[in-house]
Amino acid sequence: MIFNRKLKIQDKIISDISPTFIIAEAGVNHGGDMNIAKKLIDLASEAGADAVKFQTFRAEHLILNSVEKAPYQQKTTDSSESQFDMLKRLEISKEQNHELKKYCKGKKIIFLTTPFDESSLKELDELDIPAYKVASTDITNLPFLKKISQKGKPIILSTGMCYLSEVQMALETIYEFNKEVVLLQCTANYPIEDDEANLAVLNTFKMNFDVLLGYSDHTVGVGAAAFAIPMGASVVEKHFTLDKTFEGPDQKASLSPVELKEFIQLVRKVDNFIGDGIKKPNLSETKTRLSLQKCMVANFEIKKGEIFTEGNIIAKRTGGKGISPIYYRDIVGKISDKDYIKDELIVL
Repeated sequence: MIFNRKLKIQDKIISDISPTFIIAEAGVNHGGDMNIAKKLIDLASEAGADAVKFQTFRAEHLILNSVEKAPYQQKTTDSSESQFDMLKRLEISKEQNHELKKYCKGKKIIFLTTPFDESSLKELDELDIPAYKVASTDITNLPFLKKISQKGKPIILSTGMCYLSEVQMALETIYEFNKEVVLLQCTANYPIEDDEANLAVLNTFKMNFDVLLGYSDHTVGVGAAAFAIPMGASVVEKHFTLDKTFEGPDQKASLSPVELKEFIQLVRKVDNFIGDGIKKPNLSETKTRLSLQKCMVANFEIKKGEIFTEGNIIAKRTGGKGISPIYYRDIVGKISDKDYIKDELIVL
C-alpha cells in the first residue's frame, strides 16, 4: 500500500513519497561561538541539507546545577565540570537565534532548533520557527509536549531512551491538538554501536501508529540513516561538525565536513533507488518490453475451422506484435477463421 501522509515545513513537503528531508544537526557543536555556528550553516547548505538544526535551552530552567554529566559527556569533555556549567557555556541567546535564522534564510536552508525548556519554547514561538524538533529527553514530558503541540506547528519527535508505551502516550498527548507529527527512531547515546541502531523499530512504529517516520542517527560515520529510508523513514537527522577534534560533548560522534557531503549524497542516491513505488514499465523499458516480451503464435500448422488449444498455440518473442499471452484464455476454445503456418501471429 502507498500511503500519502504529508506535512509541510517551510517550502519542503515531507511525505511517504517525497524526497527524504535531511536535517544536518549542528546541535551544540558551535561551542558557543557564533562564527562557528554560521560556518556550520554554510557547510550544511553547501552539502545540500534541507535544514540545519541547533539546540535552544536556558540551563537554569533545564537542569539542577548538581547533576553529573551523562557517561558519554564525561568521556568527551572535562568530567570535573558539571552538566549545568557545560550547558551554560553552550547556550544560544534569543538574539543569536534571530541572527542565525536570518543567516539561514540568506543561505536558502531551513533553520530549526530544539527547545529544551518552557522559556526556550516561548522564545522560539516568538521567533516563528517553521517546526518543532522535540528531543528524546522530553518524550515522557507530557506537559511540555502539550504546550508544543498547541503551537500548531509540525513536530519532529525523537524517541530515544523510551518504551513503546511511552511513545503511545506522547502521541496521544500531541494528537489531542496536532496531527502533524514525524516520529523518529533514535538511540540516545553518542556514538552508538551498529547493533544499537535497531532500525526494525520503524516496522514496530508502522504496525502501531499511522504516522510519518524518520531516523535520528547516532551511529559512527555515514552510518545507518540511509538504510532507514527503504524501511519508511521520510526524515533523517545526523550530527555534523567543522572538526571532530574540537572540544564538546557531541564532536567525536559527528560527521566531518567531507562525511556530511558523503552522507547527503548517499541519502539522495537511495531516494533515486527507491522511486515512487508505482509498478509500471519505466520509459527506458518500453523498447526492451517490445523486444523481449512474448505474443501468441501458431505452434504448428492450424487449419481454418480448427479450435485453438493450449497445444497448438505458443508464446514467442515477436517484437511486440500480436496478442500477449496474458490473454491466452481469450484465444483457447475459439475457432480459427483462417489457415496458419508455424510461427504465424494469432489474430482474432
